[in-house]
Amino acid sequence: MTDLTEIVSIGGKPGLHRIVGRRPAGIIVETLDDKEKRFPGSITQKISILEDISIYTYEGDMKLSEVLKLLHQKAKDGLELICKKSSGEEIKTFFREVLPEYDEDQVYNSDIIKLVNWYQILRDHIDIDALGTADDDSADTDEPDNDDSEA
Repeated sequence: MTDLTEIVSIGGKPGLHRIVGRRPAGIIVETLDDKEKRFPGSITQKISILEDISIYTYEGDMKLSEVLKLLHQKAKDGLELICKKSSGEEIKTFFREVLPEYDEDQVYNSDIIKLVNWYQILRDHIDIDALGTADDDSADTDEPDNDDSEA
């Protein structure tokens, strides 16, 4: 899997989940952990698809997939990840290393901690370096198919 379209966060439930099925009143998800527990998600729950999440920057929004790729590269280069016990200043300093242009007024420390927790889960389940590349490839291959001269 190289995208975030099937990965969700469910309000009130810890961790991340993969969509494994759909039903009329919601979805069926599986936890992204060793237990791989399946359960239904209902339309009354706050369900966020990771592909639709972005981070505020001073230049506009940046897709979560791009932020995860930046974080992954920094972590590979030796940047130590923060934890929820880190101080507020440590959290801000850490995220300035990852995304210097993030909007400090709109991105809270709790958001950054959640992002790091998601990264730690996702790096074991998806190829973070390949995030977004499938969408870019399909966009390139779709353009020649839209040739209306055959009609």
